[in-house]
Amino acid sequence: MPDTQTNEWIGKSGRAYRYTIYPLPTRFSPGQPGNYVFAKRDADGHWTPLYIGQGDLNDCANHHQQTQCLRAKGATHFHCHKAGLEQNRRREEIDLLLNHPQAHQPAGCNETPVG
Repeated sequence: MPDTQTNEWIGKSGRAYRYTIYPLPTRFSPGQPGNYVFAKRDADGHWTPLYIGQGDLNDCANHHQQTQCLRAKGATHFHCHKAGLEQNRRREEIDLLLNHPQAHQPAGCNETPVG
């Protein structure tokens, strides 16, 4: 089994969230709620978030509503981790979106700014 790669995404609060990295396309078993980031590497090799969200990881990785945008922006990887409580997932999603405005359109694929 290959080594699992991870990345820490930092929220506006300063909290670090550890995500496992999967190349696209990837599949998960249904019924695994969590947080996720569609991303690509920039010219310096750093991860750039293209979409930040939460929900069932299988649905998000395979049937995401922003697929056309993500392809156009060059998404190559799906970063995610499991998280059970929706309230906690939404709090984390907002924390990350507030610290990563590049995930919002036009640079990214998130539609509605937060904050």
